[in-house]
Formats: sequence, C-alpha cells, structure tokens
Amino acid sequence: MTSKLRPARGFTLLELMIVVVVMAILATIAITQYGRYAYRARRADGQELLMRVANAQERYYATFNHYGDDPVTGDLKLGSVMSEKGYYKVTITSDDLTKSYTATAARQGDQLKDVCGDLSIDSTGTKLPAPTDTARNTNGRCW
Repeated sequence: MTSKLRPARGFTLLELMIVVVVMAILATIAITQYGRYAYRARRADGQELLMRVANAQERYYATFNHYGDDPVTGDLKLGSVMSEKGYYKVTITSDDLTKSYTATAARQGDQLKDVCGDLSIDSTGTKLPAPTDTARNTNGRCW
C-alpha cells in the first residue's frame, strides 16, 4: 500500500513578507491622505470664523458708517478671537477703520503645517489665498 502525501498547507515566509510589504505601502498612502484631509477639515474652522467676522463688520458698518476693530461684534475694542475648535486666531487690521479692514485667521496648533498658510478676508470680500490658488498646494482649495 502506498500512502498519498498531502501537500503542505500554510504560507511560506516569502509569501508572508510580501503581504507585510504590501500592507506597509497601503498604510503609508492612507496616513498621508488622512493628514491632508485633516488639514482641509480643520481649515473650515477658520473659514467659518472669518465669514462671521466679515458679516459682523458689515452689520457694524451699516449701523455706524465705519468698520470696527473687534473681530466678533464690530465694537471698538482691540483684540483677537480664537475659532471654535482653536485651530485659528482672528485679528482685524486696518490703516483707517472708517474705510476698510482686513481680518486674518492665523493658524494655531496642529494647523501650523497647513500649506495654505493664514487665511484672510477684507472689506471688499477678497479672500486670500485666492480660492482658485491650488498651484502651491496639493491639499485642495484653500477657500
């Protein structure tokens, strides 16, 4: 009687190493993409605050016929305000508050490495970096 030999079951070390290398490559890609997504998601925190500041400035201008220097209410107080989640700090700058203002959202904490840089909006509605400016970053539109 001859016995049939059963083929060996399982994986060889080489097959396991190939799987580990493929998993490492996929993990590297995923982590990089997640980091870019996180910057874009946190950028909305600064954009939202800048839009609230611009709206408050326009309301203040409609009432008093000049812009204020308080980023939240438009009251004539010096200061700055942090965004809701703390990723941006908004300040108002102007040479002449009766004519124009520029609100700038400076990056804070984890957002400091965002390639878009600081965000700003002025009394004419101009947003910087420009909403169409994608050449200097690979992280989507800044606005």
